[in-house]
Amino acid sequence: MLILGLQGSPRKKGNTEFLLSLFMAEARKYGARTHIVDVCRKHIEPCREFTTCEKKGFCPIKDDMDPEIYPLLRKADVVVPASPVFFYNVTAQLKALIDRSQTLWARNYRLKLTDPNRGMRRGFMLSQGATKGKNLFLGVDLTARYFFDAVGAAYAGSLYYWEIEHRGDMEKHPKVREDVAAAVKTLLEPYQDRRKILFAGRRNAARSQMAAAFAQMNGGKVIDVSMGGVAPAEQIDPLAAAVMAEKGIDMMFRIPESLDDALAGETPETIVAMDTVEIGDTRASARIDWDLPDAEGLDIEGMRRLRDEIEARVSDLIQPPTS
Repeated sequence: MLILGLQGSPRKKGNTEFLLSLFMAEARKYGARTHIVDVCRKHIEPCREFTTCEKKGFCPIKDDMDPEIYPLLRKADVVVPASPVFFYNVTAQLKALIDRSQTLWARNYRLKLTDPNRGMRRGFMLSQGATKGKNLFLGVDLTARYFFDAVGAAYAGSLYYWEIEHRGDMEKHPKVREDVAAAVKTLLEPYQDRRKILFAGRRNAARSQMAAAFAQMNGGKVIDVSMGGVAPAEQIDPLAAAVMAEKGIDMMFRIPESLDDALAGETPETIVAMDTVEIGDTRASARIDWDLPDAEGLDIEGMRRLRDEIEARVSDLIQPPTS
């Protein structure tokens, strides 16, 4: 389970950074992995309305959105933007990132491709402002809700704080720690009892990617999915992505990962190996070998057969164990 924080304040060690860091520290108590993107230190160009994303499903602007931030938004189970209020909305730097999420919106709503983790991903907004007006967070809240929809995250709540202006005000707030603890508990409880399954392959470019996608899409409520390869490829096999798109499943921005990195995170209960790949010592309580043919070199029909075989096996895997 990955919690992605988007730190939108240009001020270092300010109130926004404190609030987001507090939220992440609380999330780690529940076994979550956390990653914070300091948005103001990234190179993110504003949207130029090329409309390429709505026609072809990608943004032609080359900066930190691709290859870094789009994949992180896909990988995250929970997305947590944090920002001070600037003229009744988030900062310009965070707003640029939000505007560029139109690419993800277009892939879902224009190209009719579904992100496999969309059903379980959640979004939670953090913000604070200097005044006490009742409409202070109206723009922030609307922006957050539409952003979450664009990145495939259900809106799961927010914490907003009025009259926070000077450095240290957030840390001195009498209820912030209690608020954050309660919010994180409610947010992460639905993720706690899922079985942790890691799909292991050689290159994490086709078989294990397809298996992970089917498991997330059809079994996200009961399976916490991870994946990795012994020698990860630079990108997903284009043919694997194409045959998954035939099923309406979006594999764009999913990056092959190393098995070492996957095993360095949460310990899986079960490792599902695509073949006889050497995994090494792990603390997993079970290993399942699927003995699937290597995807490399398959033609389109062969890849379709492999996809369908993997889908069937994942369907059997996500069934609750019988006593």
